[in-house]
Amino acid sequence: MSSARYQVVKLDPGHARQAFNSQSQPLNRYLREQASQDVRRRVAACFVALTSDQRIAGYYTLASASILLRDLPSAITKKLPRYPTVPAVRMGRLAVDQAHQGEGLGAALLADALDRSCRSEIASYAMLVDAKDESAADFYKHHGFIAMKDEPLTLFLPLTTALSL
Repeated sequence: MSSARYQVVKLDPGHARQAFNSQSQPLNRYLREQASQDVRRRVAACFVALTSDQRIAGYYTLASASILLRDLPSAITKKLPRYPTVPAVRMGRLAVDQAHQGEGLGAALLADALDRSCRSEIASYAMLVDAKDESAADFYKHHGFIAMKDEPLTLFLPLTTALSL
């Protein structure tokens, strides 16, 4: 996929959201009906990948979160301060329009989200995701994410690992 093929920008009220169609009705509905409200209320940031004709090819959301220290693998907690939680960035949603699936856009959006999280001046230990199913969990594992001890569909990636990639 050419990096010039898509431009990733913050969701804007002028973006045409109604034509977006992924394979998930809840993700379609979120972009069409809820995303702008969450952005306005500052509970999530939404970023969209635009085609050259300004159509939304994919999107993701980011929000602040925290991870309970006890939920992380012991090999990792040994290296962290003994606070009850560590700060994280949650990728709440990630979706690609059906017309653009199979082009690597999902991986490119994930890379963009990790890059934004790493560049943030607000400290964060990891990116956290809640995979909707095993297939989605496999996608994140393929990109280095680690499943939580007791929640196999909740995964995280330390941002220091993302920085080294």
